[in-house]
Amino acid sequence: MPVTWMNRRPTPASRLATFALRLTGWTPVLAPPPGPKFVGAVAPHTSNADFWPGIGWRWATGVPVHWVAKHSLFRPPLGWLMRAWGGLPVDRRRAGGNFVDGVVDIIRRESEIMVAVAAEGTRTRTEGWKTGFYYMALEAGVPIGVTVLDWGRKQVGVVGYVTPTGDIDADFRQIAALLDGVQAHTPANMGPVVPLRRGEGATPTTVTQP
Repeated sequence: MPVTWMNRRPTPASRLATFALRLTGWTPVLAPPPGPKFVGAVAPHTSNADFWPGIGWRWATGVPVHWVAKHSLFRPPLGWLMRAWGGLPVDRRRAGGNFVDGVVDIIRRESEIMVAVAAEGTRTRTEGWKTGFYYMALEAGVPIGVTVLDWGRKQVGVVGYVTPTGDIDADFRQIAALLDGVQAHTPANMGPVVPLRRGEGATPTTVTQP
């Protein structure tokens, strides 16, 4: 039985995508969402190969997954394709020049949405995660869905949720616990699950990962 968004009836397309994932060894997972909106912290994202299980999971589950980028990238004809693949333009000018506030406006506008964010911000190794996704969820008042691309267990999807409290170190410890044992496509590119403070590069704030 396919795992679907809000336990909705599977469609022929979702059944086909589920079959294709399982045929290639992947299992789609979706922890029951606490509500119809959340920010998905997608990790570890260490290779372009992550795209295929990720898009397969979207089609299999029917989760209303969207990603965001600055509005200037959505000009035709490329913009049509970007929207078709789930892209949403953010006009920072309407949010006082703040990208996070622009995303928060989108979350509040939609009745159902998962805003997917590659939490590391790059496919190469970093010494911490960018924190934009955290503040999107905090300001919008929605949970963070920890979304894994686990090449060891061949699982893709949301494994659990963390409600941001404003105590970023404590909340990151919960995120790290949900990622315990997850294996990246390219393990050498997977860095620690810790928040990078503004202005930090190689040395993040210390948070113990299980």
